[in-house]
Amino acid sequence: MTPRSYLYVPADQPRLLAGAAGRGADALILDLEDAVAVANKGAARTAAAGYLGTGTAWVRVNADTVAEDLAAIAARPGLAGVVVPKAEPALLSEVDKRLGARDVPVLALLETARGLRDLDAVAESPRVVRLGLGEVDLAAELHLLPGPDRAELWPIRSAVVVASAAAGLAPPAGPVHTEVRDLSDLARTTELLLRQGFRARTAITPTQLATINEVFTPSAEEVERARATVALLSAGTGVAVDADGRMVDEAVVRSAREILARSAGLLEQ
Repeated sequence: MTPRSYLYVPADQPRLLAGAAGRGADALILDLEDAVAVANKGAARTAAAGYLGTGTAWVRVNADTVAEDLAAIAARPGLAGVVVPKAEPALLSEVDKRLGARDVPVLALLETARGLRDLDAVAESPRVVRLGLGEVDLAAELHLLPGPDRAELWPIRSAVVVASAAAGLAPPAGPVHTEVRDLSDLARTTELLLRQGFRARTAITPTQLATINEVFTPSAEEVERARATVALLSAGTGVAVDADGRMVDEAVVRSAREILARSAGLLEQ
């Protein structure tokens, strides 16, 4: 299953780690980076390694201590993948080398101007299976002052969607929603991400997960319509007209198949 939701869990918080697996996330990200104070980094590595001995999760490493972080967690049996913040080609190359022969995928977070400048190279880096956006970091580095709809970042979002498709990656994961109590705005902004080509989102609290999962899961009506659309061309005709008078060709059917794939938990790349 390609995750719709990723829940960040501070790796130095044993109470949060203990219950994280049952909170509804498609995937957990044990965080060694932003959510962990500098003084607790060592303890976070140890805790993450311990968790991976009993459970499965991704781990977000620190860009400036990749060697130490990967040394602690790379060989653990429950490592689902590595989240690389401030993703740039040189850093991703280092991660690839340090993982060695291990079959460990990478989710690359775009958070720097250099990463955006080298976006295609990031998307085509070894092990990268998905791109993500760290819009808070990007806004700070680019001196942007985003409004409520964060329209100032939409060109960047489109570029990440295009780079993902061109590199054959899973559609990208959207940024966190920092207003943790406003679930209606979470739904609205997640629906916007869906329309813009994203198919997942990161969460910073379990209360956000149900909303994210719902938005990225096609409704029963969407699935029924998609099945009917696919069936129209099953007889081998190149073009048909559906019940609403809409022309249906292979491009329309491809979008319908993507809906069916998401419904089945199997995102097309």
